[in-house]
Amino acid sequence: MDKKEVAKILEEIALMLELKGENTFKIRAYQNGARSIENLEQNLEELVKSRELGKVPGIGKGLSENVTELINTGEMTYYQELKEEFPQTLFDLFKVPGLGPKKVKVLYEKLEIETLGELEYACLENRLTDLKGFGKTTQEKILQGIENLKKYRGKYLVSTGIMVLEELRDYFQQEERVLRFSEAGSLRRRKEVIKDVDILAAVKETDRKALGDYFIAFPRVEEVIAQGATKISVRLDLGINVDLRLVTESEFPYALHHFTGSKAHNTKIRQMAKKKGLKMNEYGIFDGEERIPAKTEADVFKVLDLPMIPPELREDQGEIEAGEAGELPPLVEKQDIKGLFHIHSHYSDGINAVEEIVQEAVERGFQYIGISDHSQTAYYANGLKPKDIERQHREIESLRGKYPEIKILKGIESDILKDGSLDYEEEVLEKFDYIIASLHSNLKMDRDLMTKRLIGAIENPYTKILGHMTGRLLLSREGCDFDEEQVFKVLQKNKVAVEINSNPHRLDLDWRKCKKAKTMGISITIDPDAHKLSGFDHVDYGIGVARKGWIERKEVINGQSFSDLKVFWGLNLEDKKSEQGENTKQS
Repeated sequence: MDKKEVAKILEEIALMLELKGENTFKIRAYQNGARSIENLEQNLEELVKSRELGKVPGIGKGLSENVTELINTGEMTYYQELKEEFPQTLFDLFKVPGLGPKKVKVLYEKLEIETLGELEYACLENRLTDLKGFGKTTQEKILQGIENLKKYRGKYLVSTGIMVLEELRDYFQQEERVLRFSEAGSLRRRKEVIKDVDILAAVKETDRKALGDYFIAFPRVEEVIAQGATKISVRLDLGINVDLRLVTESEFPYALHHFTGSKAHNTKIRQMAKKKGLKMNEYGIFDGEERIPAKTEADVFKVLDLPMIPPELREDQGEIEAGEAGELPPLVEKQDIKGLFHIHSHYSDGINAVEEIVQEAVERGFQYIGISDHSQTAYYANGLKPKDIERQHREIESLRGKYPEIKILKGIESDILKDGSLDYEEEVLEKFDYIIASLHSNLKMDRDLMTKRLIGAIENPYTKILGHMTGRLLLSREGCDFDEEQVFKVLQKNKVAVEINSNPHRLDLDWRKCKKAKTMGISITIDPDAHKLSGFDHVDYGIGVARKGWIERKEVINGQSFSDLKVFWGLNLEDKKSEQGENTKQS
């Protein structure tokens, strides 16, 4: 059981304690414990084994005993006892935005609502309008929340798919019958939202049954949906389905192409084969009855006189035509990223100290790292007041001397206010090396007003990057409405980059808009919006979006070396020193 699963159970306990009306201190203990477990840098099982879990801040004796029981046995008696006190369908209500423990408790006790269906019916019957703490507006928001849940049901973030894929890859690597293995489908194409996970394995025909049984024995399998000779479908404990296709080694390259898709891409490829007098399906390309041999997927494309088309591009968005013309772009890769700009420290709502962030960046081989905490309007995220900024900048200047092998940049994620202005006066803004301007509130503004708001922020001379442009949250919240054409033109005119926010809940800029940004000559940054060290890894999701949007390294600002970045932004770190930094230098 990993730390995320343990943290989730502790959070559920806190919810159940609130539903029971337990004292605040006990509830908070489990909430704090969940955060401490989730943010652990050490191995949880090793801490339990060495009996040092109780030394972790936020983990008291009772909590330590409960977690130890959970790790050692896979169960927690206290958790099971609490669960028996409530109908399990009640916890589905927490999926509705705006419904916390207090409101769910009222719905459960006053209206005896136990399921989402009962809640929806109660709203349609206007039973919440006179309920204390609710009212007509809240009722309307709850109904909208339920509609969104229906809309996104059966869909998962790409990060969930990749987590499942990594576990399956590790699992199949232990089985010697597996000759070749790969992900396929929308996950391999790095769609931001997926419905299931497709995997492909090459195996001898005589080993198919044994490998199928091995797959079904995967610990996360909760239900076998279908089991045939070449396809097995299961549902995991996470709710997501996994389809395994079994093919021979000679079929594997063709099957990999076919099951990667997309449908529109495959249709056009088959038409190309047909024009050459060939027949193509998931088992091969055939000249008459003879299959044309292919060892790799690149060989499959070669048969059709095409270069290898990267999986991310296979959406029938001009990739085949570009391949025929020899104009496929050299897509950005993970190793191209030279530094990061969107990183939060413990000065605002991040977990780690600035020095810890710098050390992580050095270890990962970055040339530069930018610290960009929330600005003062983001009070909910402990946004930085001017005095906090001065203190942080003094620390950064000190660290610049301590870590000469990396350039440490002073940034801020400034809220874009309703009138389009940034969140500090000019004398504060000029102290930063760069500003990320981002929308965090009032996202439902009128289209024209939102357009003016964004343009105002972009035209601010201190803005270098427009962060998560639409403010969307995948599977939860649609992005704001604005005139995209106008905003893109202003980005281009003012040479402001647009961010691909790599947090898997955002992945904003959308890949469908990347190609337009590319065509207009708008620069891109690929940033993790990290709030802890492990968040650096989110860049991988952003790389997938960028590749899917045809983005090349030369179009990515943080794909540039620091010397190029310095020229591009006109950076002069010596001129950015604070008064204390200058005094220290003089002394």
